[in-house]
Amino acid sequence: MGPAAWIVLAIVACIAAWVVITYNALVQKRNRIANAFGQIDVQLKRRYDLIPNLVEVAKRYLAHEAQTLQAVAAARGAAVSAAAAARARPADAAAVQGLAAAELALGGSMGRLMAVAESYPELKADATMRSLSEELTSTENRIGFARQAYNDEVLAFNDAATQFPGNVVAGWFGMRPAAMLEATAGPDERRAPRVAF
Repeated sequence: MGPAAWIVLAIVACIAAWVVITYNALVQKRNRIANAFGQIDVQLKRRYDLIPNLVEVAKRYLAHEAQTLQAVAAARGAAVSAAAAARARPADAAAVQGLAAAELALGGSMGRLMAVAESYPELKADATMRSLSEELTSTENRIGFARQAYNDEVLAFNDAATQFPGNVVAGWFGMRPAAMLEATAGPDERRAPRVAF
């Protein structure tokens, strides 16, 4: 084997090593996305477990508000299904967007339930209802922190997978950019409130 063959072999070996190192780095970042989503999933499960208890307590006081309670139950079911789909594919943009939409619907129905609950002093005074509401608020805060960690991991992966030369390896292996979790507020809720005197 001549010197030219050794040079070509060395170049091929360097390219192969670069591909392996870049691929492994992208896989590691994608796995970190899955881990970060796992932290969100733990808190979502906690929230989904609290909601039926909250509804049960509210049922005693809100017998004629059955539609509100049914909407919460239906939204919870849809959110649980969307979370399962996202859990299976945490880096898949469609699955994450489906979860965000289901969470938006659940948040809206929970907001309506809490607004209705405000109209019932006995319900607001119920110790179990207060305890569950505090647990839910705490869980919402934990979800917010977990979403931030997830978005940080998505950003790191997307940067690595879309910048040259990592984008070449990502393209070869079909690694698509992951979706960030966005605020679950609707467009009307994102507008700054108007204050008029």
